[in-house]
Amino acid sequence: MPLDYRRFNGPEDSIPYKRFTKDYLKTYDELYSDLVGENELRKDGRAMDESRSMCMFFARTDMVSQAKGSSYVELKKTKVVCSVFDPREIPHQNEFSQLGQIFCEVKFAPFSCPRQRRPHAPDAEEKALSVALRQALEPAVCRHLFPNYQIDVFVYILEHDGACLAAAINAAGLALADAAVPMYDIITACSIAIIGDRMFTDPTESEENIATMSPPTEGKNHGVITMSMLSELKQISDFIQIGSMDVECVTKAMEVLEKECEKIVPNMQRILVLNVVHCFERRKKLEEEAKEREAALDAKMAEWKALLNAG
Repeated sequence: MPLDYRRFNGPEDSIPYKRFTKDYLKTYDELYSDLVGENELRKDGRAMDESRSMCMFFARTDMVSQAKGSSYVELKKTKVVCSVFDPREIPHQNEFSQLGQIFCEVKFAPFSCPRQRRPHAPDAEEKALSVALRQALEPAVCRHLFPNYQIDVFVYILEHDGACLAAAINAAGLALADAAVPMYDIITACSIAIIGDRMFTDPTESEENIATMSPPTEGKNHGVITMSMLSELKQISDFIQIGSMDVECVTKAMEVLEKECEKIVPNMQRILVLNVVHCFERRKKLEEEAKEREAALDAKMAEWKALLNAG
């Protein structure tokens, strides 16, 4: 992705103004109580088991003209752009590789995160997300069809409001399908935040932040789980857990995530079908325009021949 070197970056030792607000000084219990209202609804009006993929999901393909395939996924305030490029020979490879490789790079926009400004150089979180994205995509792509070649997948997170890894996996799956990369199945992903006995499906950034904090009570379940799945094959391609949870909690969370991943599949299929229909309509329009130009040229040639014969 191109870097904006003209942007003015503040000094490294600067302190964000949010540290002097009342919200920054709140305790763990106060932050936890602000997540859910009196009617057991979250701040954005969703229920505990309601994901943004059903009511606030928007996606489209053909976003980057220079890429072979691209996509844009928006889950309310979480916005992700993904671009996939043509297979190329693996650089600096001494031995022949029977399976093709997938190179993934996840990058945050400098203005994407609400808590801190992202630097231009990749940090630890971006590298970890890149590895997680590659591990999730490898079981879904038919890598044996392009040996000794690699496919480049670039994800740019424009705005981060929780579940950025799940949004990146969904966007990468759409972009790979748009690039006509052979795949076993459409890959979908979803996240869940666990705080005590409550499960926040498709969490926001504030819910993820509190779920990853150490609670004052020891032995309390807390953390974030992201699961990617090949729904038609009923296979889990990747599973990432951050935090401390018991076996029963993890099993229940996996059942919820499996259902949520299956709910995203119709949305992905609808977008791909609309893309195919749009391509056919555009091709038909181009053919009609070519016929019109050809007819105009034939008429002009007939006119010139008539003038030559008359002279």
